[in-house]
Amino acid sequence: MTASFAEYRELAKSLGVDALALVPGPNFTRALGQAFMSHERPFVLVIPAQGAPAAIVPNLELGSWGLVDFDGAVFDWRDQDGYQAAFAALASHMPMKRLAVEGQVMRVFVHHALKQASPELEIIDAEKQISGLRMIKSEADIAAMQKAITLSERALHRVLATVEIGQSEKEIESRLIQALFAEGADDLAFSPIVVAGDNSARVHGHARADYLIQSGDALLFDFGARKDGFCADITRTVFVGEVSDEGRAVYETVLAANMAGLAATRAGVSAHQIDDVVTGVLETSAFAAHIETKTGHGLGRDVHEAPYIMRGNPQLLPAGTVYTNEPGLYLSGKFGVRIEDDVLITEEGCQVLTQFPKELTIVGA
Repeated sequence: MTASFAEYRELAKSLGVDALALVPGPNFTRALGQAFMSHERPFVLVIPAQGAPAAIVPNLELGSWGLVDFDGAVFDWRDQDGYQAAFAALASHMPMKRLAVEGQVMRVFVHHALKQASPELEIIDAEKQISGLRMIKSEADIAAMQKAITLSERALHRVLATVEIGQSEKEIESRLIQALFAEGADDLAFSPIVVAGDNSARVHGHARADYLIQSGDALLFDFGARKDGFCADITRTVFVGEVSDEGRAVYETVLAANMAGLAATRAGVSAHQIDDVVTGVLETSAFAAHIETKTGHGLGRDVHEAPYIMRGNPQLLPAGTVYTNEPGLYLSGKFGVRIEDDVLITEEGCQVLTQFPKELTIVGA
């Protein structure tokens, strides 16, 4: 069955452009049903508001391109010849005055090649609108995401059973990555964050090989598998050996914020409202000075995508949206706690796709 680009054509019409251009990435994969690498070779899909699509395809990708049921013109090019002639052929085949592109994904050299082929072409950034087509997930999307989440949780259970005082963050990170693939991951959704002690207070810290975990350390895991094109994004914080009164109080505060966010979630609520509830719990605690992040972000083919759950974002969230609810507190030089769930918004409220326990846990005792 030939790929259908109807929603992209309608978007082009609504934006008042002649066409949309997609490059390898989540939107490209979604449109074609086939994933391609983003590398030094320009690879562009152009979907016009009317008429047949066209594509600029590196010659060495033609074999894989044959797996796509594509009913449109293809302009291929070889490394030895360069790609500009393919862009000129596209411009001749499909004259355009206004073209919408993915501003966060398209690279500058592709932009330049388009302009060189059509100097009068107006290129507009429609990242928000193009990626916004992915915000409401289909049943198949949610099923794929649930697979990624479930296998990620199995991997974490495996790893936590092996944590001991004296291990390094790097050792544990390595075991987590191995466990994710052993449980069936196609790939990592992103490079895992495995941090302990004072390192856990760094929101995006990196695992250390030279720090050995001590009794009383917070141990934070932020990770996820990719399965069938979709991502999991889960954070759990545990304590090793024992937990201090301060550690327990911080943990319970973060958990209360997480649960308040879930209670506030339903179709039609705004991103601002959810974050306001979650952050409000943290702000009224004794640890208000240690807030560093917003509540979360959309999740799907990308780990970070629309909607962004933060104050000041009035976007209303429809049923079918999946977002991360991940409040945290970060006590610099001491420890940090983050608890992250993947949440599907429904008409009645929400469905929490993550099922890993959230009660305070002590491991390696």
